[in-house]
Amino acid sequence: MHTKQSFQTLRDELEAVKRNLTGNPVRFRNCLKSLYCDLFNFDSCPKCEYGWEQHGRQCYYFSTNYLTWSESRDECRQKGGDLVQIDSREDEKMNFDDDMFWIGLTDSEKEGTWLWVDGSLLNESLTFWNGSEPDNWTVLDPDGEDCVRMGEKTGAPDLKCWFDFSCNASYRSICEKPAETGHFKLS
Repeated sequence: MHTKQSFQTLRDELEAVKRNLTGNPVRFRNCLKSLYCDLFNFDSCPKCEYGWEQHGRQCYYFSTNYLTWSESRDECRQKGGDLVQIDSREDEKMNFDDDMFWIGLTDSEKEGTWLWVDGSLLNESLTFWNGSEPDNWTVLDPDGEDCVRMGEKTGAPDLKCWFDFSCNASYRSICEKPAETGHFKLS
């Protein structure tokens, strides 16, 4: 009887999730995976906390706050992650509503030496710079452009490009952290 009741509760949660996620197939698929793991009690299924979106074995938080690059990084760290690192073309094609986000790439230590927030060098064979970027433009900020934001490439809305920008500008950001195993509430 207890199992039947648990199954009915999960079915009700699934229906509520379906209603809330209509039109977002990625988010819907991830919630289905989470419900499947809960239903069959798989503690080894990777999951993300409420408010984070799962993509593979990583969790992403899309901040709604417009902050400088450093403030954005602080926000990500407070949430247990850091600014996103783009490790593959697949990461670059994630779907989001707004197209301008800080990512975890900067050359603030040495001009032209691009480092990810974990200290690793940018793999030059895997870059998504737009046109003549990075250009270290100094018109708006005499210190130049040492931080990177992701933005939509004109004419290619499915591909996000990188733009170096003043670290003092305010944008939303994407935080990243590994998915954890165990159970999290969906809401």
